[in-house]
Amino acid sequence: MKTRVINQCMIIVVLFFLFSLDSWAAEKSEHDFKRWERSILEFELKDQKQGVQKQGILFVGSSSIRLWDLEKYFPNQKAINRGFGGSEIVDSTHFADRIILNHEPRLIFLYAGDNDLSRDRTAEEVAGDFQKFTEVIHKRLPKTRIVFIAIKPSLRRWELADTIMKANQLICQQCANHNFLDYADIWNPMLGADCKPRPELFKSDGLHLNHEGYLVWTKVVKPYLCQ
Repeated sequence: MKTRVINQCMIIVVLFFLFSLDSWAAEKSEHDFKRWERSILEFELKDQKQGVQKQGILFVGSSSIRLWDLEKYFPNQKAINRGFGGSEIVDSTHFADRIILNHEPRLIFLYAGDNDLSRDRTAEEVAGDFQKFTEVIHKRLPKTRIVFIAIKPSLRRWELADTIMKANQLICQQCANHNFLDYADIWNPMLGADCKPRPELFKSDGLHLNHEGYLVWTKVVKPYLCQ
């Protein structure tokens, strides 16, 4: 009798464990794209008012892109900013039809990844998301060059440094094996002599860049503008 009860309890525990795993996997796989609808609509309204600029340079990604004053740092370039704060690579892929492809850019700079990793995505998943992004773009625009701006080291998310470096390495390898992909390394220039993020490059939140930080990024990115 005792053995039967124990077996039944074990079955219940196993079933509960499997159910918990399924629930966790489902929760992790769900992604709320609707939260960005307002931002995407604002981009579409800009396109209607200003007209679609084709064969130009487009920056897309998370808040590091959104907060980048492109007119200030690239005064001689007609650069389009399509950054929306808090976004992940999958968001730029999902909305590519509405905010990227219609511009038919000759050059795309993508910065995203640290939000992704902070939300428990793995380095391999982030690299896979980047591959999907490039596939979506190159399906319509096969000769558009895509530059991935390396996931930055930051004071606030330094505990993710090992995972970030792994994701950067995987994406760097992808870029090295494709004629129309490039990898812009902003990781190393943002580290100090102690091999940790340079505090003078960040705002008070330890995550977003200040003017000095954007000067570093601009210096790294500029050589790609002429390719």
